This record gives sequence, structure tokens and C-alpha cells, in this order.
Amino acid sequence: MITKYLKALPQSEIRHPQVMNSKAIQDFDRRHLWHPYTALGNNDPVFIVESAEGCRLKLKNGRELIDGMASWWCAIHGYSNPILERAMKDQIDHTPHVMFGGLTHEPAVRLGRTLIDIMPKSLQAIFYADSGSVAVEVALKMAVQYHQAKGHEKRTKFVTVRGGYHGDTCGAMAISDPENGMHSMFRGMINRHLYAPRPECRFHESWNQSDCHVIENLIATHQQEVAAVIIEPIVQGAGGMWFYHPEYLRHLRQMCNEYGLPLIFDEIATGFGRTGRLFAMEHAAITPDIICLGKALTGGTMSMAAVITTRDIAQTISESPAGVFMHGPTFMGNPLACAVADASINLLLESSWQQQINAIEQIMREGLEPARQSSAVLDVRILGAIGVIETHSPVDQALLCRVFVERGVWIRPFGRLIYIMPPYIIEAEDLYTLCHAMVESVELIRRSNAR
Repeated sequence: MITKYLKALPQSEIRHPQVMNSKAIQDFDRRHLWHPYTALGNNDPVFIVESAEGCRLKLKNGRELIDGMASWWCAIHGYSNPILERAMKDQIDHTPHVMFGGLTHEPAVRLGRTLIDIMPKSLQAIFYADSGSVAVEVALKMAVQYHQAKGHEKRTKFVTVRGGYHGDTCGAMAISDPENGMHSMFRGMINRHLYAPRPECRFHESWNQSDCHVIENLIATHQQEVAAVIIEPIVQGAGGMWFYHPEYLRHLRQMCNEYGLPLIFDEIATGFGRTGRLFAMEHAAITPDIICLGKALTGGTMSMAAVITTRDIAQTISESPAGVFMHGPTFMGNPLACAVADASINLLLESSWQQQINAIEQIMREGLEPARQSSAVLDVRILGAIGVIETHSPVDQALLCRVFVERGVWIRPFGRLIYIMPPYIIEAEDLYTLCHAMVESVELIRRSNAR
């Protein structure tokens, strides 16, 4: 009825958004809008995106940028993908949202079937969440409620490793690195958990059994109060872009089996091909008891996450005194997000993504190699479609962002890390341009340090 009414209206009576000029956008943005990890009203550059297509961001001033960030690692198919756009347009003709309490719908079921098909057989129960941080909160609550159902009410602590990052909500902050600059100021309001040193054996190096000694002692000493072990498999993301040995995960799996603890994998950043495997856990050939997915789940179109666990954990929670799992987001199982997530996963599986990732890795190995010669560089590391230059000192993010934009690329460094995680569809020429810009930026840092 409403659609028929709008179609019948003359165009002059349909309200369209007022077009704003660049100055109006910048002025309002600076006065009123916060950006991630920034101060309100600061003078750091904020570049106005007018449109995005493929691997290109088009700014309002007409400049085009090659996107090296995949919109914080999630736009794996690039922008304006016609298959993803069609999935959203088709779904919006039915309904963009309906509550998931007491109701269900085909997009949620279709996505669930797709997820179950690509998961290890033991992971059977799915909880849809709003974002990566919320997915981590859900996973932590699952572990605690699982133990409560088994009569282990003191098991509320989590074992994890330093250098991790799991999100910005309270539970997620609490199991992220307790000392880094992102969350340290909130120590007084979050729980303290048990932190082992980060795994030191690199992904491509020899394994040293001593890497597991501290975390094994932590688990053994505190086994009566530990609810679960949680870790980012293979790649620590925003906590340092560190790639560690798969054997570490195998030993964690053994320890969790020995002490009856769920093992939680946070695959929000690593899932859906980023490390060269569909999921990073495949490098270690093991399965967690709970896995968190997000970011690339919807191909960078909408915010959505999923937590998938075993039938045993789900059934045990259902048999607890509460009788239900105590979590329920308003936008849980959003039909629009489910529809595009299902389309994105199938688009990935039907593509030659393994060859794309291999090609990206080889080009980055070649393109970033010159940075090793710079005195400003501590390390260069590449895994799958992740390329990282680590400098000795923190970089000037605002300065480097301006430099990158002048060179026609979008790269957003942080701390001591200049890195790229591009869309999988990126062309070789564009990827070489990104690598060259990163190496050039290192030379700029070196000259600045020499002054």
C-alpha cells in the first residue's frame, strides 16, 4: 500500500536528501561526529567519500584512492558488488527487519545452513549477533553459563594471551591486552582475567615447546576458576598484527581437553579467507568449541556477526536453571544482513579466492621486501592477504594518511604498524602501487628520524 502510494506521488512531492557541499560536511563532522579512536573536533584530516566501486574510493573532490584496508578488513569482494547489492535489494522488497524473538524467516535459515556447511561438523548451534564485539560478549557468556549449568559457578575467569584485541565492549576489553593504550584507562571498570605472554614462535619458523609453558601453568593453577580459553587464531589483529605458530593452537586444544575447558576462537578478523585458509583454525587442523565470526561475514555491506558452538554446549545451557541462553539483541538475525551474508559467503566459495590470496601474498612479499633495508623498520611480515611493516617508533598517523591520499591510496596505519589488508579482487598493478606507497612512507619516516 505504501509503495503504491509513493509511486503515485509526483517527484516534486517526494523528499530527497539535501546535497551538502564539502565545507558543510567537514564543518558539521568536526563539530559533532566522533570517529574511531579520535578526539571530537580535532584537526586530523577526514576525507569525504562520495562513492566506492571495486577497489576504489571516490572522494567528493574527485580524487580516487586505491583501498588497501577493505573497509577495516571486511569488504573482501570490493565495493558495489552487483551480487551483494541484488541480495539486499531483493530482501528489502520483503522486509528489512523483523524481531527474532518468537519469529523466524528464510534468510536466517539459509545463512544458517550455509554456515553449518562450512564449519567443522562439531559446530552446530548458531547465535546471530550485531557486531564482532557483541559476538565476543556472547561467546564469553556461553562459556560462563555452560559451567553454571554443570554446577561450576566459580568458573568465571578467562585465560588469554597478551597482544590480543577482541573489541571495545566491556567483556571484550577485559580479555584484550590489559596494558596496551586502547583499553588500559578502563582497568577500574572491567574484570581482570589471566594473561599469558603472546606466542613468540612465528608462523613460518620452527616450533619451540616452551612457548606454551606459561599458559599451561596458568590453566593448571587456576583450573577451578577458569571458564574458557579465548584467542585469535594464528593472527593477532589490532593488538599488533602478529603471526604465530599453528602448533601453539594444537597445544591449547590439548590443554582445554585435559581440563574440561571450552576453547574459543575469535575469527572475526581472520575468517573467510584472509590468512590463505577459509578459517585460520585450518592452519592448525583443530576445531574450537565456540567460534566468533564477523567483519567479512557480510562482505563489508552491513554489521553482523555470528557465534557458533557445539551441540553439547548449547544443550547444556538449555538444561541450566535459567533454561535459556541469556542474551537477545534487538537486531538479532536481521533479514537484510542475513540475506547479504549468505550471498557473500556463496560468492566467496564460488570464486577463485585461494588463487587470489596466493597472488596477493606473492606480490606483497616482493613489493614490501625493500622496506627491510630501512633503519626505521623493525620487521616486515606477510601472511595470506595481510602485509605489515612494523617500525621502531610509533608513526604519525595523520601525516601518513595525508601522504597516502596524495599518492592515490588509502592506508590507515596505527601505532608502529603500516599495513594493508586489501579486497581479494585487487589487481596486481593496484597492489604494487599500495606496496610502493608503504615503502615510500618508511623512507619518509627514516628521513624524519634523521633530522
